[in-house]
Amino acid sequence: MKEVILDTETTGLSVKEGHRIVEIGCIELKNLIPTKKVFHCYLNPERKVSESALKVHGYTDVFLSDKKKFIDIADNFLEFIEGKKIIIHNAEFDIGHLNNELLLINKKPISKENVVDTLEIARNKFPGSGISLDALCKRFRIDNSRRDKHTALIDCELLSKVYINLIEQKEPVFQFKNELKNYSKSDIIKDYSKIIIKPTQEEFVKHKKFIDKEFKKNFY
Repeated sequence: MKEVILDTETTGLSVKEGHRIVEIGCIELKNLIPTKKVFHCYLNPERKVSESALKVHGYTDVFLSDKKKFIDIADNFLEFIEGKKIIIHNAEFDIGHLNNELLLINKKPISKENVVDTLEIARNKFPGSGISLDALCKRFRIDNSRRDKHTALIDCELLSKVYINLIEQKEPVFQFKNELKNYSKSDIIKDYSKIIIKPTQEEFVKHKKFIDKEFKKNFY
């Protein structure tokens, strides 16, 4: 199964205020493992970057002025994501901006049915806890020290690791102290002994042969 981790950076928050995309980053996953396929580009938004957005990603008007426009990369971008589930953190924001760009050049919008929002997954899994990308990196002990600014590819790399943890990790159930109240010390020792796995006779013989072989190899 192929999926795409996707992130964008923009000139500002609101499409209604005319804000545009300045960067798109995509990393392809196959069976949850990153492949070598990456899509990345900076874009000339044809408008000024807001001060608040500049503080987030650091892309100046001068830096973006000679970059390609969205219409120039649209077909390559759509080809890259075609037929794949799209994984986004706070999908409403990115899809809103992407579909606005597609609308401006008379292209079909991206269907929300093909999008997985990791923000929603985190919200349902950890109610009341921090669910920003940084908070989830901290929860899953993912090194995000390179995230000095919000840049699309670095955020995609981090999200790919967060996503795997979100869909695979089971939260521990902290019931040990309560369970201990129902057992005596002897009961606990008996229960603990049940997890000891004794080798079969066949395994014991194989192990002895292995030890004898290694001993002769190292000492004779």
